[in-house]
Amino acid sequence: MTSPVAHQDAKDVLEDMVASNDTGARSPAGMAKPLLLGIAALWSLFQLWLASPLPYVFGFGVFSATEARSIHLAFALLLTFLAYPAFKTSPRDRIPALDWLLAIVAMLAGLYIYMFYEQLAGRPGQPILQDVLVGVAGMLLLLEATRRTLGPPLMIVALVFIVYSLAGKYMPGMLAHRGVSLDALINHQWLTTQGVFGIALGVSTSFVFLFVLFGALLESAGAGNYFIKVAFSMLGHLRGGPAKAAVVSSGLTGLISGSSIANVVTTGTFTIPLMKRVGFSASQAGAVEVAASVNGQIMPPVMGAAAFLMVEYVGIPYVEVIRHAFLPAIISYIALLYIVHLEALKAGMTGLPSSNPQRPLLRKLFGFVTGVVMLIVASGVVYYGLGWMKPALGEAAPWVISVLLAVVYLGLLKLGSGYPELEMDDPNQPVVKLPQTRPTVMVGLHYLLPVVVLVWCLMVERLSPGLSAFWATVFLICIMLTQRPLIAMMRGRSELKADVMHGVNDVWEGLVAGARNMIGIGIATATAGIVVGAVSQTGVGLVLADLVEYLSMGNLLLMLVLTAVLSLILGMGLPTTANYIVVSALLAPVIVELGQQSGLVVPLIAVHLFVFYFGIMADVTPPVGLASFAAAAISGDDPMRTGVQAFLYSLRTAALPFLFIFNTDLLLIDVTFWHGVLIFIVSTVAMLIFAAATQGWFMARSRWYESLLLLLVAFSLFRPGFWMDMLHDPYQEIAPSQFAQSYEQSDKDSDLRVRIEGMNAFGKHVSKVVLVPVVDAKPGKTRMQTLGLELLQDGDKVTVDMVDMGSVAADLGFDFDQQIVSVKAPVERWAKEWMWLPALALLLLVIGMQWPRRQAGSRGRNAGLRAEAS
Repeated sequence: MTSPVAHQDAKDVLEDMVASNDTGARSPAGMAKPLLLGIAALWSLFQLWLASPLPYVFGFGVFSATEARSIHLAFALLLTFLAYPAFKTSPRDRIPALDWLLAIVAMLAGLYIYMFYEQLAGRPGQPILQDVLVGVAGMLLLLEATRRTLGPPLMIVALVFIVYSLAGKYMPGMLAHRGVSLDALINHQWLTTQGVFGIALGVSTSFVFLFVLFGALLESAGAGNYFIKVAFSMLGHLRGGPAKAAVVSSGLTGLISGSSIANVVTTGTFTIPLMKRVGFSASQAGAVEVAASVNGQIMPPVMGAAAFLMVEYVGIPYVEVIRHAFLPAIISYIALLYIVHLEALKAGMTGLPSSNPQRPLLRKLFGFVTGVVMLIVASGVVYYGLGWMKPALGEAAPWVISVLLAVVYLGLLKLGSGYPELEMDDPNQPVVKLPQTRPTVMVGLHYLLPVVVLVWCLMVERLSPGLSAFWATVFLICIMLTQRPLIAMMRGRSELKADVMHGVNDVWEGLVAGARNMIGIGIATATAGIVVGAVSQTGVGLVLADLVEYLSMGNLLLMLVLTAVLSLILGMGLPTTANYIVVSALLAPVIVELGQQSGLVVPLIAVHLFVFYFGIMADVTPPVGLASFAAAAISGDDPMRTGVQAFLYSLRTAALPFLFIFNTDLLLIDVTFWHGVLIFIVSTVAMLIFAAATQGWFMARSRWYESLLLLLVAFSLFRPGFWMDMLHDPYQEIAPSQFAQSYEQSDKDSDLRVRIEGMNAFGKHVSKVVLVPVVDAKPGKTRMQTLGLELLQDGDKVTVDMVDMGSVAADLGFDFDQQIVSVKAPVERWAKEWMWLPALALLLLVIGMQWPRRQAGSRGRNAGLRAEAS
């Protein structure tokens, strides 16, 4: 058993690790401490004001997007130099005078665009000496802030792109460009929205901060402890139960935590010792926690910061990002639960003793089904009831809905007040008694209301992510201020002043924690903007496209492998958000273009999710997987061993991106509701089979050829079109001269694959495949005219004669004088899903081979148990 002293030492190490990477390791004494905390809280209040409608109501405090970004970065820079020591040996109990000076200079440099906004707007592209000096100071201090908060790797990457911009004429071969002057570099990177103050920092300002703040407040309110307790009460008694509870609780905590490391520490401190107690090795226990915590960033509705960047980079609403990301995220978590179950089976583990009263299985099933039905009915009543109330009540609807929400909140508090308060158990105690499920669930149901409000605003009201997070946060703050006094009154206690002050303190701590958690993200998005700015200023993206195309030899699969490897290499040193920005800016357009050249039309959202998935591996991959280091500090294992094991558990996350690039059904693109349900069921089965193959255990321990067969089954279920395309081509070739006629006669909602060749805007010859949707003809027009495309035929040669501006054809990439090289029209054939049948038959064969060994193993275990009993 761990001694209290050793446990406290480990706890101190963990807190220091989280502070060093997320919130800043410095905790000054004296007047500096309240000043530091006050600045952090002020940043949170500024962001809430920025997101609220109040500036427009009162007519002051309205900031343009560029001004808001400037103030956002100024806060991040100021807090960086105050909260993060320069070196490990630097003082942590006080702020040196040099850091005060750097903090003030960095803040003023960040505020420069805000303070001189009108003057800069009056001389675009013509920086004066003052502009250049401030820009140089700002860039240098931003790089130093990056080193302090995120370590050297991202700083080095940014420096490489700065040097590349300035020294372009001296670069070798195809990397050479005309170079940019220092004035032009500073103007582009610091004085416009093309570099540091670009899209990434804008998303951090508008969206990311509010969601991080929402998570910090929810954690401060007590929701994190509630999620852990609920997961353990439901799953702790199962085989390998603590690990299954760790997966669920980490997934739930991941919804409200923007940091993988903080997630590991929050849940892992409790789950990892319990996993070790039921039989998991130290490396397995740490790896399960890491895999579950890191995947919290891909779980809708509140995904990692990179998901909000996708909104701007792909140009789709956040609701669409959620819809596309939902199925792979759910499948990934289910597969991790199954992996944990297989590990428990292999080791013959048991769960922890349950506190729930024994009930027959049928009664349990009846209770579960009843709960699901009641939830569906309640959701329907809320959805259709509010849908009726809003038009009926008009302007009074928001006030009536607010009153109803308050009534529901009071009702849930009254329900929870009849049960004892939740307390955090100490996992280092020799006996752990799982909490009962019903009291545990009931006592904290009100924590779910802010999440419901957030999801409702995002998915139903279709508000912007920033405004949705604002209303959810306001409601959460109301809950934090009132929950303790109200529960105390309902329980017959009379400590009103103490309870009110406790709630105020919770809100204060949440505001401070939210801002300090955002320091690293704000700095990362600003520094990654340097890379994006260099790409746009030097044209290195085009050079990289040629280089990658050369290395991949025009093969899309090899190109995807190179992208994944680059993400993993960068992930060794870059945080998730910065990794996503850099790789997506450099390679996402290249993948789409290469796919078009090879005849595969890859949706842009699929490519960005591909990069995002490998970006989240940043906190897993050794040798610098920080989440693995945090888990190893708790488990007492070697960080490298924990990281390798976590990577093996995360193979399912690495396989999914390759699958949804080639089968976009997994992203619910162009599928009906029932087809989506079928895809979900089959894909879940396929991922479980894939997990079984990689773990070497299915019905029993798998032989090597059985694992290969299981991988083949999983691939066939995930991508049945691969085999069906071999049997029957889904398209038939038609002459380019028949393009217009075939387009007019094709079925609605189908599409034609058209290969076009010609010169692009940069004078380079390109050849690509365009998926042309069949549109409805507008009155008095043909379909081709509605498409916005006019063709010119000269014998067998067909060229584009005119493309209407803003038309569907223009959006697809058609341009004047391009040649239509080939056209493929869809043909009738069997649905690709028929290929699931032979895959399932092969699965039955594997089950048949393993079943006798499973039976023999069960008899052996039963005999051993009888021998022990006798």
